Amino acid sequence: QLVESGGGLVQAGDSLRLSCKTSDFTFHNYATGWFRQAPGKEREFVATISRNGATRYEADSVKGRFTISRDNTKNELYLQMNSMRPEDTADYYCAEGVRVWTSKLEAEYEYWGQGTQVTVST
Repeated sequence: QLVESGGGLVQAGDSLRLSCKTSDFTFHNYATGWFRQAPGKEREFVATISRNGATRYEADSVKGRFTISRDNTKNELYLQMNSMRPEDTADYYCAEGVRVWTSKLEAEYEYWGQGTQVTVST
């Protein structure tokens, strides 16, 4: 089970840190990622990180502003979001994938959290 936290209402230019925690002791065996879904839009890739944290990719829309990281000792995944924009408003989801090293594709993740809402005002 994946549980996201840290969402909320912020102003443009602010920062926010999302967390995703699992009680799964095999967390270190999974690639992990963050996706988001804005109102009226399809869910989209945000960032992914390999099981050992050595490989990371971010979507072009967040590159240089968002950073994905993980702490396998705590079974936690993070998304540090800086210089936030109104277009970052969305529900943010974390996901785990056992069959991939990293992935930008929803279909390659087996387990998903319930999401946490992020709203960025002007």
